[in-house]
This record gives sequence, structure tokens and C-alpha cells, in this order.
Amino acid sequence: MKVPSKVLTSGLIGFGMLVASQASAEDFELRIASGHASVATWVNLTTTFFVPEVAKRVAERTDHTIEFIEAYGGALVKPADVFEGVQSGIVDIGGYCFCFEPSSLPMHAFPVMLPFGTPSAATSVKVVRAVYDKVPYMTEVFEDKFNQKLIMLSPEQSYQLGTTFAWDSVTDLEGRKIAGAGLNLKWLESIGVVPVQSTLPDAYTGLQTGVYEGWIMFPSAWVQYKLYEVGKYFTETDFLSSTWMGWTINKARWDSLPKEVQDIIMEVGREYEARIGPLNDENYAKQIEEMQANGVTVTRLDDNVRQEWAEALKDWPQQKATELDEQGLPASEVLKLAIEEQEKNGHKWPVRYVIE
Repeated sequence: MKVPSKVLTSGLIGFGMLVASQASAEDFELRIASGHASVATWVNLTTTFFVPEVAKRVAERTDHTIEFIEAYGGALVKPADVFEGVQSGIVDIGGYCFCFEPSSLPMHAFPVMLPFGTPSAATSVKVVRAVYDKVPYMTEVFEDKFNQKLIMLSPEQSYQLGTTFAWDSVTDLEGRKIAGAGLNLKWLESIGVVPVQSTLPDAYTGLQTGVYEGWIMFPSAWVQYKLYEVGKYFTETDFLSSTWMGWTINKARWDSLPKEVQDIIMEVGREYEARIGPLNDENYAKQIEEMQANGVTVTRLDDNVRQEWAEALKDWPQQKATELDEQGLPASEVLKLAIEEQEKNGHKWPVRYVIE
């Protein structure tokens, strides 16, 4: 029996497309790491949502598969080394605080340059995402200078002050050794505190041994790292919720992925951002209760004391803007936008910063 030429041609084309599809299907392996442990909310949501959801959607919507090799808690890279780890390709995807990169990413700590901002993590990530979307430099610098691409941003709960001693005024803190990370140390310097640079994995030992007597920290960390065992006082100062953490992917590794896989990674990354803020806010009250159940005395800072602290910092945002503008960075633009975006979302500043 002779097969009609049109049928034969159609069959060959169909077979060729099938072979091409099968040939182009790939199994990808991505190493994802953070110096912070998976007990941390922002890392936990990555391992419980981002990782499985990307793998699931890639399997369902493409001919490819992705397997993630996960390494958290400093198993592969320490907290301050993740940025370089992604840049060099030691890890494919890394989660880190931009606060550990003051030389490479000075602009990305901008939320902390506006102390006493919104205490809501959901609002913080919304505001910071709006700034990133309006100022191209904020995302492009990762690709242009550091061989990586930003996937998603992560906020923390509002920074408060946990200590090993009771206090209720600014003068009670003078001369005390308090830990922080990066630029938030400036909040301490402004009132005569002795600032100590540290990282969360060192917090328990640091408080226990007296290396420092307190930490600028949020409730989730006080609970997850069991800091309530060594720091029995927690004061709700509402410094701000800072979105200065994120996850990036090595640019060369990113370029090796098919566009359909890239699209899924960015899609899930934006969904992560939509989840992490509300999740942090929802957990706040529960974690305050858990601290109290473990013997921590929780108090709220008097509004007058908060106002006094804010007044001590009122000129600092402009000073930072001028300093960074002179380095060719869009600091004034970013800080003005951040102030305006917070106000659009209902935030009222104890001191309204003015950026020229």
C-alpha cells in the first residue's frame, strides 16, 4: 500500500518535532544556599515554598526538570560570604542580607537609612519592590557588576531591641554594648551606645558571654535562635521592618537556563515576596507570646523616648544621601521615593526626613 505523500510528510514532521522536543529536554541541578539556617522565616519559606514550587511548575509546564541541592545554616557558605559565593559560582542561588555588602551594595541598605519607618513587613517589601521597579540601577547592578541576577526580595519583622538588662530611656543605653548588622549600628551610635557588628549565628554566644548586652533584632530571631534564654528583656521600639535581604542567582547559570524555566523562577519569586511579608506580620504576635512564655519581659517604648531617638537621627538620611550621591549612586532619588511610598501606604514618621 502506497502512503500518500502528504501523510508521509506530515508524519515525518511530527516525528521530527517529537525528537527535537525530547532532545531539548534537560534535567537541571541548582545549588541553593544561605548562611542563615532554615529555621529563619525567610529561609524556611524558600525551602518550603520557592524550591518545591519551582520544581513542580517546571515539571508540569516544560519538558525540563529541576533538582535543588539545598545547603543552609552556613553548610556551604557563611552569612557574609554568600554574595561572593553566588558571584563566583560556588553556589547557583544564594540568600543573604545586603547589609553584609556595604562596599558592593551600599544603596541596597536604603531602608535602614530611614529609621522609624513602617513596622509592617508586608508594607516594607511592597515599598521596596516599588523603589526597585522605578530605579533600574537597583536590579541592574547585580548583573552589570557582580555576575548575578536578583530573583526575590525578603523583609524582616520590625527591628526591636532585645537586651540582657532592663531599660526605659535613651540615657539607660549610653555606654552599653549592643550588636547590630551594618548600617543599623548608626541608630546606636546616635545615642551613645557602643555598637558591635555581629551576625545571627553568633548572637546566642555573644549575649551569653557578654561580648554585647543586646541586639537590634526582631521577634522571630529571638524565638528561632532561642535568644530568650540569654536575653530576658525585649523592648518594642519599632525601628522599622527592613527589606534588605534577597536571593540572587549566578548570571552565567541563569543564562544557561531556558527562558520558560527563567520565567517560572521569577514568577515564583514574586509570589514569595507576596507571601513573606504577611507571614512575618502574622507570626509577630505569636512570637511575642512565645517569648513571654519563656520568661522574657516585653515592653513598648514610650512614644516620647522614640521621638527623642528619632530626633537624634533626623539629619542622618540627608547625610547618607549626599555621601552616596557623590559616589554616583541614585541615593536621593531612592530615599525620596521610599519616603513617599511609605506615606502612600499610610505610614506617619515621628520625624519627617527631608531629602534635597
